[in-house]
Amino acid sequence: MRGILPVLLGAVAALGQAPIGWWWATLLGMAVGLWWILQAEQVRPAFWRGWLLGVGYFAVSLNWLIEPFLVDAARHAWMAPFALLGLAGGLALFWGAAAGLAHRIGLAKTRWLALAVLLTGSELIRGYIFTGFPWAGLGHVWIDTPIAQLAAWIGASGLGAFTLLAAALLAQVAASKRIARFGYAVPLIGCVAGANLMGGFLERAEQPADQDITVRLIQPNAPQHQKWDPRFAAGFVQRQLELTKQPASSKPDLILWPETSVPYRLRDTGGLAEMMSEAGQGVPILFGAQRDDGLRFFNSLAMTTPNGTVTPIYDKHHLVPFGEYIPFGDVLADYGITAFAAQLGHGYSAGSGAQVLDLGALGKVLPLICYEAVFPQDVRAAPERPDWILHATNDAWFGNFSGPQQHLAQARIRAIEFGLPVIRVANTGVSAVIDPRGEIRDQLPLNTHGVLDVKIPGSRGATPYSRQGDLPLTLIVITALGVLAAGSRSKSN
Repeated sequence: MRGILPVLLGAVAALGQAPIGWWWATLLGMAVGLWWILQAEQVRPAFWRGWLLGVGYFAVSLNWLIEPFLVDAARHAWMAPFALLGLAGGLALFWGAAAGLAHRIGLAKTRWLALAVLLTGSELIRGYIFTGFPWAGLGHVWIDTPIAQLAAWIGASGLGAFTLLAAALLAQVAASKRIARFGYAVPLIGCVAGANLMGGFLERAEQPADQDITVRLIQPNAPQHQKWDPRFAAGFVQRQLELTKQPASSKPDLILWPETSVPYRLRDTGGLAEMMSEAGQGVPILFGAQRDDGLRFFNSLAMTTPNGTVTPIYDKHHLVPFGEYIPFGDVLADYGITAFAAQLGHGYSAGSGAQVLDLGALGKVLPLICYEAVFPQDVRAAPERPDWILHATNDAWFGNFSGPQQHLAQARIRAIEFGLPVIRVANTGVSAVIDPRGEIRDQLPLNTHGVLDVKIPGSRGATPYSRQGDLPLTLIVITALGVLAAGSRSKSN
């Protein structure tokens, strides 16, 4: 039972993630889980309790990970539980290490703080190490509350640190003697109330006027198991052409198709570019396709011009491990392990890096393809500040429940962090227009095909987070650990 308890608590904490959105469950699950870790009398049980808490949290948060294996279930379904439990167990090692180290360096009275600081540090590392995987960050649970607006200052990682600090304080309240509980409760109440008030103030701040650009979002709703099938692929292209040329009350300035919406290599589309130009009736179309350059293949976005030429082109640079490329691919290919999302060869090559496309009167746009929207560092890597962000994705890989909704929530967090509107065009949904507060102006729901004509919201000025990223939080974590470690050494001497 003791081994199951932290797993169950981690599962409860995961209910704060989309689509459930119970932020209070995250606070509760994490608080009781951290309290259980604080009761450990040695480093080893502290490590295992932290690890088990992480296993429960990541296994539930990332349950969508089984979906790609079910696209071709006959070949891949057997791998699904190993992939989910393997990733959950691997990510949980960060939490286990933080719990064990907190027990070693934290004094009895400050161990709760050491635990919160070390878990914050472990979550920061998770977002960067081995190309990074910050999905299901603890800060994401605040997306539908005023507290989410603080991401403009501290980012999703800062919101995660706030969550851990609040949960650790609750754990310390439970662990303390009755007389001392009030002393710990005061800063907790003040912290949550202050964050809520400040977030509400930022949310109510004056919003910029919409940009004078109307975009048309095309959502074809091509199921993943049919998307590349020659019997269906041409029909989905035709559906997009029909949606593109639907009449509108006012002519759009730009038409957007989702990631890999053209199921052919960019140079082998035949007359499709001309058909797209004709359907667009003079309006350029930004679309996703695969591009080859010799023996290298890229997951790309390109734009048709009214005369049928294709320019400019952006190549995705932050690829999905095992989805778009295989580490040690030449070796693993001999055992039948190839990239799921790459349809040509054994994987994609990475593009040159973040780019801002200057579309003239349509503004400067930062393109993000699918997974790239998960990483704030990929937005900060842009060579200049764009006017808006385009998130082109194919979430059919993620199923119909938590995956697409969590991906959408992270795009909303990016909008708040950088004070920029995000235009999200997705194959099976959710296609959406997101303003700089992370609010959804309009959307096309999951598993429907349709068209959406909308104005691009205005952008705010550069936010503190857009200038500094995670550096301030990283320095705070390092400083706090130094102080806690010094205090522990002086106490032992």
